[in-house]
Amino acid sequence: MSRRVVRQSKFRHVFGQPVKADQMYEDIRVSKVTWDSSFCAVNPKFVAIIVESGGGGAFMVLPLHKTGRVDKNIPLVAGHTAPVLDIDWCPHNDNVIASASEDTTVMVWQIPDYIPTRNMTEPIVTLEGHSKRVGILTWHPTARNILLSAGGDNVIILWNVGTGEALLTLDDLHTDLIYNVCWNHNGSLFVTTCKDKHLRIIDPRKRLVVAERFAPHEGMRPMRAVFTRDGLIFTTGFTRMSQRELGLWDPKNFEEPIALQEMDTSNGVLLPFYDPDSSIVYLCGKGDSSIRYFEITDEAPYVHYLNTFSSKEPQRGMGFMPKRGLDVSKCEIARFFKLHERKCEPIVMIVPRKSDLFQDDLYPDTPGPEPALEADEWLSGKDAEPILVSLRDGYVPVKNRELKVTKKNILDSRPPVGPRRSQSTCDSNFSRLALEELLEDIRSLRQTVQAHEKRISDLENKLCQFTNGTD
Repeated sequence: MSRRVVRQSKFRHVFGQPVKADQMYEDIRVSKVTWDSSFCAVNPKFVAIIVESGGGGAFMVLPLHKTGRVDKNIPLVAGHTAPVLDIDWCPHNDNVIASASEDTTVMVWQIPDYIPTRNMTEPIVTLEGHSKRVGILTWHPTARNILLSAGGDNVIILWNVGTGEALLTLDDLHTDLIYNVCWNHNGSLFVTTCKDKHLRIIDPRKRLVVAERFAPHEGMRPMRAVFTRDGLIFTTGFTRMSQRELGLWDPKNFEEPIALQEMDTSNGVLLPFYDPDSSIVYLCGKGDSSIRYFEITDEAPYVHYLNTFSSKEPQRGMGFMPKRGLDVSKCEIARFFKLHERKCEPIVMIVPRKSDLFQDDLYPDTPGPEPALEADEWLSGKDAEPILVSLRDGYVPVKNRELKVTKKNILDSRPPVGPRRSQSTCDSNFSRLALEELLEDIRSLRQTVQAHEKRISDLENKLCQFTNGTD
């Protein structure tokens, strides 16, 4: 009689656990826009969720500890004139988030550590370069202030957020709608999937497709692709018979997959969330009520099924916490923020361990908040590995660091607004010196208003604590 040998893996018993009801975020009107993005972005300080809003597009930002019922009048980030399609936190500044919209613009926002008293409508910088809606955003993993956007015009633009300029515009590499973009670990390459059924690996600085595969999944529905830590490509897609499928590919040899597995029949696109520290990939389908997770190793069959976290409610979107935002004392190796129709539910993934000591094998050093390169260094051809931090003593988020935008020739590059005035009236009444003084006054007033908002917010919190204490 043959005995089945069980594969050894420290992640074999990972299980998912939803938080208690009082740790959820309730009464949130999650966006109903039809777009296959995750609708949620999280970091060690905040959770951001794209929400329904009248007269334009908006998203909500909540401090992580602000759980429970959300006030229906809570201020939103509301600068776009059409629905927001994607949001992404800057990996090098926990107070900076970018948003992409159907209004063809990308906006970058500085979020204060306190909850403002009114809607935020003034971004730090607005990036205009796409001619159709912008549906994909992703920050560079190692270089400061570099943001990638992809639009319905089949164009990818790399921006330097610090100057508000487009560094690179890749407008001739895709022939149809781009489904997703993912950087490799050091940001030297990125992988894209496209409606033309091509998977492309692109070197943006050379403006070249360095490897390409047609129809890694034969079905017509959207594909997704992410880089693994070893430089392989993990993909999700559909078979010709509309079964969902996952694949693992070596870019050096795209002819045959390393692994190809059929899963189930469902319409929802599988969004892959990959953790390079554990080499676990989590698959969340929009409209599914489960999260499946697999370990990628160098032993056959290479993609090993671990388990499925199941619940009753289907998910509208999903946020994935960076490693430095996890609770290492509870052996938490991943945390998801599952969007329902009216709430956001955190789900933690835990490796059961008996010891209370720090588990070195679960928490190797992980990318921290410091960039390894400046934008111009990366553009000139330099690459650098992410700067790693230890999680042994837990991670403490740094205080609000202001993102400074230095625009070049701002007075010359902006088109005149409104009817053109005669040279004499404009020059005599508005010399450059007077304009600079006016701008300085506006900056000073803005700082004063922000200081008052913070004071009002602090006083409201104290009043709440006082009234709760008297009750």
